Amino acid sequence: MIPRTRIRNIGISAHIDSGKTTLSERILFYTGRIHAIEEVRGGGKGATMDFMPEEKLHGITITSAATTCQWHDTQINLIDTPGHVDFTIEVERALRVLDGAVMVLCAVAGVQSQSITVDRQMKRYRVPRLAFINKMDRTGADPFRVVQGIRDRLQLNAILLQYPIGSEDQFQGVIDLVEMTADYFEGENGENWLKKTIPESLRDEAQQARERLLDTLSLFSEPMTEMLLAGEEIPKELIWETIRQATLSLKFTPVLLGSAFKNKGVQNLLNAVTLYLPSPIDREVVKTAESVSVYPNPDASLVALAFKLTVESFGQLTYTRIYSGTLKPGDTVYNSRTEQRVQIGRLVRMHANKREELKVAVAGDIVALLGVDCASGDTFCSGEPLVSLEKMFVPEPVITLAITPKKQEDSDRISKALNRFQREDPTFRLSIDPESGSTLISGMGELHLEIYLERIQREYNAEVYVGTPAVAYRETIRQQATFDYRFKKQSGGPGQYAHITGWIEPTDEPFVFENRVIGGAIPKEYIPACEKGFREAMESGQLEGYPVTGVKVVLDGGSYHPIDSSELAFRSASHQAIEGAIAKAKPYILEPIMLVEVETPNEFMGRVQGDLSSRRGLLLGSETMQGYTVIRAEVPLARMFGYSTELRSLTSGMATFSMEFACYRQS
Repeated sequence: MIPRTRIRNIGISAHIDSGKTTLSERILFYTGRIHAIEEVRGGGKGATMDFMPEEKLHGITITSAATTCQWHDTQINLIDTPGHVDFTIEVERALRVLDGAVMVLCAVAGVQSQSITVDRQMKRYRVPRLAFINKMDRTGADPFRVVQGIRDRLQLNAILLQYPIGSEDQFQGVIDLVEMTADYFEGENGENWLKKTIPESLRDEAQQARERLLDTLSLFSEPMTEMLLAGEEIPKELIWETIRQATLSLKFTPVLLGSAFKNKGVQNLLNAVTLYLPSPIDREVVKTAESVSVYPNPDASLVALAFKLTVESFGQLTYTRIYSGTLKPGDTVYNSRTEQRVQIGRLVRMHANKREELKVAVAGDIVALLGVDCASGDTFCSGEPLVSLEKMFVPEPVITLAITPKKQEDSDRISKALNRFQREDPTFRLSIDPESGSTLISGMGELHLEIYLERIQREYNAEVYVGTPAVAYRETIRQQATFDYRFKKQSGGPGQYAHITGWIEPTDEPFVFENRVIGGAIPKEYIPACEKGFREAMESGQLEGYPVTGVKVVLDGGSYHPIDSSELAFRSASHQAIEGAIAKAKPYILEPIMLVEVETPNEFMGRVQGDLSSRRGLLLGSETMQGYTVIRAEVPLARMFGYSTELRSLTSGMATFSMEFACYRQS
């Protein structure tokens, strides 16, 4: 068994089209996991990690894919995540369970909108990361500007560990500023990693870059500071250890360079993963919802998190991170949410969509369970006490489509597909329109829902009619309003009685409930029923029936009847009380605002800005680079439907754009 110190659980994350999957393919090749390189686009079999037909068709990663490879004496468990914001939940749940990450950035575009989102997700789960500036061979590549962008826009203490040998079409390799060697990559696929002396023409620049690196690192190491002041040579082992400790503490972000497509710099990145990113035992202690500390000890009680599931013909495949203990096929464990016993059947390690049977998995492993019935986010334990690991953040959907079957006989297959998708993807929601009876599907964007409609046709041989996209509006309140509501109902036998008082007020959180009842005015056993009633009332607002957000409810008193009061009575009273209070609190409609980033050739800049303004867009600024401009704007989602077609028309198909949810704002 591999020592826990020689395991790295890492994810590769970035803005769309930064080269994540191309990089993953090279990692698998150089570690000997695959023996031929396939490209994301190129007419071949397609990249190993993009195994879904929709991924090959669209040329993007849609679902995160896991694999395991070996670099020297270190096992790397790798998850390749999507870059498109519509599939951000895949990044979210991967980072929830990973120990470290590689953030990939384009050497030309630098920090883009989804880079900011990924950075926010990494910070949310306190994941140490390396930055890899990819596409150094592209025209306009400027790694120094990208590093400055990382420092300015992401507020990270980033510094290069390498210096480029040429750039654009003259990019030949990198200078390692720790070992002070020139690294070149020769052979048909860059498999021959050669270390040579630094070219004379770059020696001074490389020495200056090394001094800047050592100055930064000396802030984290007293021995290094003393050696620098004494003018002594710093041993590379001390530099490696200082970088590692500063990276693990989230105070430093090492930056490496390369071109995955041109097979340059990937081996250096693999070395950096083993040198600087944490093993399972290096990560911070995991806390459960009950504030219990979980340590990565194979001999302790089992604690494991089901972070992703897919439903297939043979049953459910559950991706699981083991935080503590040991798991074997045949073991019986407990699901802490359902408090039910679960028997573990088969245990496998994933390589994209292929499986390798395992006889045992221990703390630090990421594996998949076959045939286990559970929900995403469930915790498995081996016994008392049952603990629950904290849930991951799930963003709210922003777009809704109404769908109806083209043929009545397809209804059952479509229903089966939609229920499966909702089970697999927490951001895919399913509901029924109470007025028309139509089936409503909600998600993170047009592409998100388009992929699921394609899967209904391909996997279930069923087709649907699709209605006009609807925007997920919200309602909120402007001011405080009080409630004093008495619920009384008499129907022959025991009646129903509940009386509650309190107030509501605006808040920055989606919903906050505060119990200020004292003296037993309302018995404690009825308080959860009150909260449930309040939450139910938030599901439909007073103006247009949209969900209500941004409301704090304070319950401060009331009364009860020893016989007629019940949970149902207090739940009904709370629901009706809040409906009346919201009507008095001057409610108004909120609409989702999207952060839009358009990359366009300079000659079309005026047209693009004018079009965004016509869509009620708020222009945030632009950045001009070699031959093209990046325009950033906030635009209402309602005005962005069909934008890709319009943008192609405006720019002769030469511009690209990305879009992600920014905030809700008054419409």
